[in-house]
Amino acid sequence: MAMTIRPLDAATTAAWDRFVEAMPAGTFFHRAAWAGVIERAFGHETHYACAERDGAITGVLPLARVRTRLFGDTLISVPFCVYGGPLAADAETEAALTAHAEALLRRTGASALEFRHLHSPAGQQRDQWVARPDLHVTFRKSIESDHDRNMKAIPRKQRAMVRKGIQNGLTSVVQQDAGLLHRIYAESVRNLGTPVFARRYFNILMDVFGDAADIVTIMDQEAPIAAVMNFYFRDEVLPYYGGGTLAARTRAGNDFMYWEVMRRAVDRGCRLFDFGRSKIGTGAFAFKHNWGFQEQKLHYGFHLRPGAAIPDHNPMNPKYRLFIAGWKRLPLPVANALGPFIVRGLG
Repeated sequence: MAMTIRPLDAATTAAWDRFVEAMPAGTFFHRAAWAGVIERAFGHETHYACAERDGAITGVLPLARVRTRLFGDTLISVPFCVYGGPLAADAETEAALTAHAEALLRRTGASALEFRHLHSPAGQQRDQWVARPDLHVTFRKSIESDHDRNMKAIPRKQRAMVRKGIQNGLTSVVQQDAGLLHRIYAESVRNLGTPVFARRYFNILMDVFGDAADIVTIMDQEAPIAAVMNFYFRDEVLPYYGGGTLAARTRAGNDFMYWEVMRRAVDRGCRLFDFGRSKIGTGAFAFKHNWGFQEQKLHYGFHLRPGAAIPDHNPMNPKYRLFIAGWKRLPLPVANALGPFIVRGLG
């Protein structure tokens, strides 16, 4: 049957998401709603397209163009997300969606096309595609329906930190207050030398994803000391945007927070904990290892225009060392005001 590729529209959204849900390689970040999130929160053009045969979807391509003066012009599947790339029911559809994206690269004049695959795809073996040297890995692990077994599965030293949080009398609440999360998150990333997202972005995420997202906040008596926004997809939980105050470090707030996310997710029916992407050799990488998670290679591939290089906008790049050191010293209100203008180009 003849295949057609056409843009995502409102009439196709439900079928798109049903396809993503049914595909074993589908992820939360393939969902159609990300197109609207990226447009509303960052003002970037989106080029979401689906492949059809005889009126049935056989593949989807979530794609957006991130173009700023500071960081260049790149087509990414999917920006601000850790997974993406074409999702197809067969090799022919995957090849057609990849060719569609390559043609869009030529038409737009962007410097690079990036696919962020969780699993190794055939499409990245095409001519003129290059893989990023190892930079990021992800951490995913099955969890049990029994809380005691999940606690015992945590290595001894990390388990002691979780118990310390419990002994300190910390508690958790689930709510939808993106403003409170943003205040904690903004302080946390400023201390790391990283620009913060606009609070509006967090509000949009909570509004768009509804019951598929929540915020777990850790309370030390009446004081919120840590919080994380979590996404839910099939039987998976993905703690995605989180942080803690300086007080959280001394009270084991971050350790207790991820245990509470896991515990609550189990009660919700989740059986896979996606601890998310981290850069190799960083503190976050070591922290996830301490929980007994093993890293999993990510398959990020690039199709480059002649003369272009793989984008390298990450804190490990030595050219950002002075910027990071200076950002850590900014007053928090200044960092919060400037951060959203910078981070929208990082993708």
